[in-house]
Amino acid sequence: MKRSITRRQALKTLATAATGAAVVGLYAWRIEPHWLEFTYPVLAIAGLPRELEGCTLAQLSDLHVGKRVDDDYIVESFRRVHEHAPDFVVHTGDWISYSSIHDFEKLHRNLEHMPRGRLGTVGILGNHDYGKRWRMADVAEQVVRLAGAAGVTVLRNEALTVAGLQFVGLDDYWGPRFDPVGVLEQRGGDASTVVLCHNPDVVDLPVWGRFQGWILAGHTHGGQCKPPFLPPPLLPVRNRRYTAGEFEVSGNRRMYISRGVGHLIRVRFNVRPEIPIFRLQRAG
Repeated sequence: MKRSITRRQALKTLATAATGAAVVGLYAWRIEPHWLEFTYPVLAIAGLPRELEGCTLAQLSDLHVGKRVDDDYIVESFRRVHEHAPDFVVHTGDWISYSSIHDFEKLHRNLEHMPRGRLGTVGILGNHDYGKRWRMADVAEQVVRLAGAAGVTVLRNEALTVAGLQFVGLDDYWGPRFDPVGVLEQRGGDASTVVLCHNPDVVDLPVWGRFQGWILAGHTHGGQCKPPFLPPPLLPVRNRRYTAGEFEVSGNRRMYISRGVGHLIRVRFNVRPEIPIFRLQRAG
């Protein structure tokens, strides 16, 4: 005969479940959002100059400097990048989460500690760098000015060659200045090229021309919360397969999506913040 569950047993089970939920919630709020992970992928680049083989490239993305991300955490993340002494540093957008002009002062204070590459430091803008509804051009201009003062060359549908490695930087897909066709037509076929593009959905657009190679992106935060063995339920992209990490895409291109450093809401679960440190090698 089956014994029915007593009231005490039921209460004990509920208490255990509540305790477990509280522990998971505390971890997702207080621990994982600042549990930064460094990853070490390889970037195989066609035509890479021999002298750049073995060099390193650090990708910063989605700092979201503002009232929701602790300044001390950003500065400590920068310090850890400094310790890697990267040859190149790139930033793939969303420097701030703009809410007021006070965010510019926070960005300025943080960027005083910005790591720079031994050979070069470049970046692009993300949608949040355009302020509310991604349409505040004056906010974007101020971000560009502050980043420039910190030693970062911000590319807005432009190309720049640094020590033999060409960077093509696209302005944000959701912003008012997205116009990638010209620079990709003119410079996309050049050897030794890496494209910086904040929003991964751009890889599915018919704008790439002759470009074949690596695209470094951010924007998704990896979804910030991911149930075990399941895809993240919330992603700010049309193509739901673009979560985080490495993807093969059409046209003999590959994309790496960083999970980013910061957050919009302070909660991460099974999606630690990330700074990739790429090792450069010659393709083929």
